[in-house]
Amino acid sequence: MMTSRTSLLPATPLKLLVTVWLGILSSIQARQWPLRASNKDHVPASFDCEMRKAAYAYGKKLIPRHGKFEALYWALDLKHCNVDLSKDEHGELLTRDGTATSRRHLKRKGHEEIASIPPDAVFVAVDGTDDDVDSGTLSSPFQSLQKAVDYAATHTSSKHVRVREGVFYLNQTLLLTPQHSGLQILAYPGESPTFSGGIPLQIINEWKPYHPPNNKNKTNIWVTSLGNQLDGEMPGLQINGVRSTVARYPNMDGGIEVSCGYGCMIPGNQATWDPPKNANKQKQKVVHYTDSNKTRARPNGGWFEHYTIGVHGPCDVYDPPVSYWCSEHPSGGGAFAFITPSGMTPKDAAVLPNGPYYSDQSMQEDARIFVWRPARWANWMFRVGAYNNQTQHVTFGAGGNQGARGEKQGGDWFIENLLEELDSPNEFYYDPRTHKLYLWYNGTGAPPPDTEMVVPQLRTLVNATGTQWNPVVNITLRGITFRATRYTYMDPHGVPSGGDWALERNGAVFLQGTRQMTLDQCTFERLDSNGVMISGYNRNTTVQNCDFAYIGGTAMASWGYTNETDTDPGRPGVHLQGAPAAGVDGTDGEHPKYNTIQGCTAREVGLYEKQASFYMQAKTAYSTLTGNVFFNGPRAGINFNDGFAGGDELYHNLVFSTCRESGDHGPFNSWDRQPFLTYKDGLEEPTMFSEWRRIHHNFFIDNYSPQENVDNDDGSARFHTHDNFFVYGGQGMKNDFGGCDNWHYRNIYAYVGKAIFSMKQIKGHEDHFFENRVIMTQENVGSFQCDGDGAFVFGNNSYYTASGNVTECKMSLEEWQRHGNDLNSTSSEYPKDDEIIHWAKSLLGF
Repeated sequence: MMTSRTSLLPATPLKLLVTVWLGILSSIQARQWPLRASNKDHVPASFDCEMRKAAYAYGKKLIPRHGKFEALYWALDLKHCNVDLSKDEHGELLTRDGTATSRRHLKRKGHEEIASIPPDAVFVAVDGTDDDVDSGTLSSPFQSLQKAVDYAATHTSSKHVRVREGVFYLNQTLLLTPQHSGLQILAYPGESPTFSGGIPLQIINEWKPYHPPNNKNKTNIWVTSLGNQLDGEMPGLQINGVRSTVARYPNMDGGIEVSCGYGCMIPGNQATWDPPKNANKQKQKVVHYTDSNKTRARPNGGWFEHYTIGVHGPCDVYDPPVSYWCSEHPSGGGAFAFITPSGMTPKDAAVLPNGPYYSDQSMQEDARIFVWRPARWANWMFRVGAYNNQTQHVTFGAGGNQGARGEKQGGDWFIENLLEELDSPNEFYYDPRTHKLYLWYNGTGAPPPDTEMVVPQLRTLVNATGTQWNPVVNITLRGITFRATRYTYMDPHGVPSGGDWALERNGAVFLQGTRQMTLDQCTFERLDSNGVMISGYNRNTTVQNCDFAYIGGTAMASWGYTNETDTDPGRPGVHLQGAPAAGVDGTDGEHPKYNTIQGCTAREVGLYEKQASFYMQAKTAYSTLTGNVFFNGPRAGINFNDGFAGGDELYHNLVFSTCRESGDHGPFNSWDRQPFLTYKDGLEEPTMFSEWRRIHHNFFIDNYSPQENVDNDDGSARFHTHDNFFVYGGQGMKNDFGGCDNWHYRNIYAYVGKAIFSMKQIKGHEDHFFENRVIMTQENVGSFQCDGDGAFVFGNNSYYTASGNVTECKMSLEEWQRHGNDLNSTSSEYPKDDEIIHWAKSLLGF
């Protein structure tokens, strides 16, 4: 039975919280605006600043609740554009996390809501009681969240729960079942309760100085015994609300919460990689589905027409053990069957200067090695299976399942969770055998007695689970902060569909078998795994006005089911019919549909698992993303892992500073390598073709990736991308490896390398590019099919270059038009900065 625990620690002093926050802002401020796009040398500095000012204005319009939106200001590095944040024109109160709001407005709103609380509402507070017969009243609230929601669901007509201020340290997940349908779980007016998955540590033994045997100069390391407070490892440590970094090499100067981009790693060529283990091919089963009624006859030369997967064999690292990449002949960009290296040896002693590690036990029980896949499409985490401290050879144990794409060797890497690597401020190491915590305290002397230390433990804070036939219906969580879930990157991962992703089906808030679920005005911060997981059957899930920050994995993920294996850990006790061929069939409804993500912010995601986004979906249909502001992520900002039924719409979003640590992509990425049989709205018969998707009226900035703002990758089809303001990138429109039927029109592309990259098409299924304004740093319009029945369809575009000239298919624009192509298009010299910004503001309405 779950209980709520009140913290026995003193409240964190406001001065200390402010100091922590200012330290984080300073680290952000110190990193100047990065322009890593391939065309950066051709971008006028004056335009770059004016564009960032426009992005700031647009972001504040999209998210007015954040007032001056301090985090956005720093992320856009507007100090270096002479924008003064200190001016406060509206009498707003600027809070520690950059939220600005009016004291008067909060007070008035609070009184109005108090008056409207139903008389039979149930109250819960960290200092409440569960034993009193009158528990649940305002004067005698429950202490247990579970008891409060259970009581409200069964004993009240309003089903109304009000949560009071304080931190609820959960030792069990809050479970919501169909009997809880209709619940409203709301913060008490004017208060901000927190659901924490952590354990508050009690420092009962004196901190003592620790001097590593080999280095007497490390004088600020302290050690204390925690006794039996933890059962096993310490998954993480948050000190005064901010993460500490697990002892590692190389160090992270800014700590785990400040991305060091491509730094803080050992180059992949500084290790010798062991070849992949031989998979059990006898267990492997490959399905290549060729039923004529369930084949997607693609108009582009046969790419991705058939559903094809492999079960077991190389995929035994996954749960369930199935993937497109374990099939016989996967195709696409850089495609080959899934493999990972089985171990590694540093090339010489200087690679790990604090090694060799003489504690074989700690290496094999504690140490983890993080490895980027070459080209940085995902990172793998491995536990150490065996270690030779003479050669420093490591045999990998569990892991390597955190990405869908494999490789025979590793890329850049680092090692963590070893006492020998505790040599940098704010690093920690916990020895579960002696129960001792070692900490380089980032202050003077030992940590003071009022230092708050929390160890994340729970994976999921709220779990709402029903079935398609008996769903959880119409529950709202409003005004709740979710914190301190433990890492899950070593947990079982599955491969959602034919994209590059592997993912753990988990989140701080987990929804499966639900309808009309709403998360409103919630904060998700310092979660070591995913924020929200929308799994399996869900209809009309809404996440609105929520803020996600410092997330270990993906902020929001949506992942449906098809019957690829006989059993699935996500549906325990259910025997699935027709596997694995039934994996092609998405008509049984076991997938999310009609998600709405609106008015949300997400930043600093993917702190651990780098194949992470602000929003990711797979086997999901008809989603709407609108009015969101997303920035600072390691990979693509928004990721669609497949085509599935389609019907999605993205509009009025601001996305930038994506792909900060990985190769290719940008603010948006899609794949469509795997066909599925699904229903489209308005049609009675299922189809293998998806509904059109729309991407419009967005402000995307590709300031890290050298590719594009919208990456319609392998097989992506049926996108209308229009009326957007796209800034930077190697090209404006990109469609490759079997993609087709992608239309770009009325977009503004500001300082892209070239306008177009498109592969061969067939008449009637061409890519279209028209009525766009394209400011290019090259004179070549792009790469596309210059002749034949599948000729690229374009016209009425306005091209701008430094010289005013452009070429197409090795011809001048005039000559190309004399052949009947790109009619009514023009070329001119670069427009002025204020003209470009005026276009953008008129297009997006701000």
